[in-house]
Formats: sequence, structure tokens, C-alpha cells
Amino acid sequence: MPLHGSNEYRAFRRDLHRHPEPAWCEFYTTARIVSALRERDLTALHVGADALATGDRMHVPGDDELSEWEVRAREAGADPDVVDQLSGGYTGCVAVAERGDGPVVGLRVDIDALPIAESDSPDHVPAAEGFRSENEGYMHACGHDAHATMGLATLDSVLDSEFAGTLKVFFQPGEEQVAGGRPMAESGHLDDVDHLFAVHIGLDHPSGEVVCGIDGFLAVRHFLAEFTGESAHAGARPEAGRNAVQAMAAAVQNLYAIPRHADGPTRVNAGVVGGGTATNVIPEESYIEGEVRGATTELADYASEHADRILTSAAAMYDCDVEVATKGEAPSAKSDGALADVVGAVAADADGVTSILDRGDLGGSEDATYLMQRVQDRGGLACYVGIGTDHPSGHHTDEFDVVEDDIAVGVDVLAGAIRRVGAGEL
Repeated sequence: MPLHGSNEYRAFRRDLHRHPEPAWCEFYTTARIVSALRERDLTALHVGADALATGDRMHVPGDDELSEWEVRAREAGADPDVVDQLSGGYTGCVAVAERGDGPVVGLRVDIDALPIAESDSPDHVPAAEGFRSENEGYMHACGHDAHATMGLATLDSVLDSEFAGTLKVFFQPGEEQVAGGRPMAESGHLDDVDHLFAVHIGLDHPSGEVVCGIDGFLAVRHFLAEFTGESAHAGARPEAGRNAVQAMAAAVQNLYAIPRHADGPTRVNAGVVGGGTATNVIPEESYIEGEVRGATTELADYASEHADRILTSAAAMYDCDVEVATKGEAPSAKSDGALADVVGAVAADADGVTSILDRGDLGGSEDATYLMQRVQDRGGLACYVGIGTDHPSGHHTDEFDVVEDDIAVGVDVLAGAIRRVGAGEL
């Protein structure tokens, strides 16, 4: 039977919470979502490679890692036929429900998790109530389990209404690596969407608060720089080596010296670095996993061009080679005021809403921007909605959690906005 009712949605969310999976490894998560969607009256359900522009995937794990997560999903009880469709890391899905003449409305929710070990403190609700992560070292530390639940429940609410038009719900993989937005945006499934909503829970907004339209998305590029030199004995033949760690260290220092820009803020971070094998060996390999960001796509491109120049120059300084690869990226975007106004009008009458903000500033990055721009570039409207929740700690921390009742607030607001758009109330 379809999951109608708060208890069933709570169980669905907690099941996803117990099985967190990183980008392109969301085998159990996608299979669980697909199993639920197949119980709905849908026009079409696009699964895995059918939901993606497969050539645009970024930051795809190696075959061994993908295989490990696929086996783990099967052992956890995921539908084996669905997992077969996802093999190779082609995760995510798109649900399509046609309900007569009217606009095509999209809803994007993300489904992946983070490489964080979840707290086992008795004060942490998932630990206390028995739905803490079963995949040690990974957890839903950003609320994507709640987002997926909102996507399913919003679909149900719209299907149970007099909505006229077509609803598409995009269950997107790989947001945390800003790797899944572009392949879903380029899949073709957005090309007829007139209006798109995306949603995030929390973002330091309290329970009862709705942010009608979020802006302030920093454009971002994640990169991997791999330096190669030549090893030698550090005591006997130091002059024979080409020190890759020296090249890496010079690059790190100079990345943080990228000049500021008059048009707006930029960011840079060398988040993960490493190299070398022993104290008496000149290191022949090193690496930087880093990122650049900008308040606009143009500013991020400015920082990215400087970063590539610095990485190449640092390698040359120490007679090393470097290969630089983009592992994930996303542009900036803005929410359209007309859709934000619809969200505000619905929120004003929604149970549980105590505060409404017309606009908010994300202050970070999100690859929903690819989907938003895809719709906007074709003359449609897009809006990113914030649903507050009293999370006990910040996002991306081991004690992050959501107030489950706030999921229902999000569903009421999203479903109400979709129905109004379907009725032409713009």
C-alpha cells in the first residue's frame, strides 16, 4: 500500500536514515524510493541511467567502491532488480505524474549522505530511538533523508488533489559532491518543465520558519591535483629526487594568495592534502583535494583560472608534473520572485508555520542550481525553498538531526505551492 500518513512517512525517513550512502552509491536509497514510487499511479518512472545524462557524471567512485556499496545494499534488503538497474553507480530517479492539461511542475530533492560517523550519544534521537546509521562512517548529516521523504509525501499530496498538469519529482544523487545536478539537468527531463521547486530543511532556520526564496548560492568547483616527481634517498642522493610534496606545499600556500576581486567575494580551500611514503625518501607523489567558490559563476571561474595557474606553476618550480581534474562543480543561481510569492501565500495559511522570510541567503553551494538554470534558460521559473527545523547541531556534524514534524510543514508548503501553480495562480 502507498505510504499515506505521518507514521508511514516517519518509518520511510528513518529507514533511509539507517542506510546512508555517498554520491553514486545510493543503491539502497534509490531502490527504497523506487519501491515506494511503483505503488503510486505514475505515468512514468525513470530509474538510474534513464534519469541521467550519463556522460556528465562527475566524481564517480572506482569500481571496487561501487561494488562494495552495491553488495551492502543487497544485503540490507534492497530490491535486487532495482539494484541491477543502478549497477555502475547510475543512481537516482525521476517520477512523472500526468494529470491533464496544465503546466509541467518539477520538484527536486537530493538523496545522498556524508562521510561522517554518526553520534551514539543517548541525547541523539536516532541513537536513542534505534535508527542510527548502520553504515559506519556515513550518516545523513544534512537532512537529505528528510528531503527524499518530502518528495514522496508531496507527490502523494498532489496526486490526492485536483492538480491539473504534470508533476515531475527529481530524486537527485550526488549533491554533497556537487556531482549529480548537472547529469540530471542535462538528462532532458527538465526541458519541458515550466516551474521548478527545490527544497532544503534546516539551514539554521528554526522550526516553523519558511524561507520562500533562497539566493546567495556560491558557484563552486571541486578539484583534484595530483603531483608526480621522482623518488631518491633523502640522505645519500637528495639532489637526484624531484620532491612532489614541496610542489604541493608551494601550491597550497599560493592558492590562498589568489587576489580578491572587486566584483564580489571568492573562496579557496585546500581541504585534503597528502603525499610521501617514508621520512628517508624524497616523495614522488602528492595531491590536493580542494575547491574554489565565487559569489557568481564568473567569480568562481576567475578563482578557478588562478588556481589552475598556481598548481601548474608550483609543479614547474620543483620540476614536477601535475594533473588537475574537476571532480564536481555547480553554478550560482537566483530564485524567481513570482514563485517565491506563491510559496509565501501558501505558507501564510499552513499549519505549523510561525515565521515567513521572503528571501534568504544560502552562503554555500548547491547543485540544484544546474536544474534551476536549465529551467530558467528555457523561459521557466525556479525557486529554492527553505523549511526550518530545530536541528540540535550544525549541518555536516555527527549530531545533526531534524524535527520530524517539520517534514509535514515542508510537504504542506510544497504541495500547496505546486497546486496553486497548476491552477495558474502566479
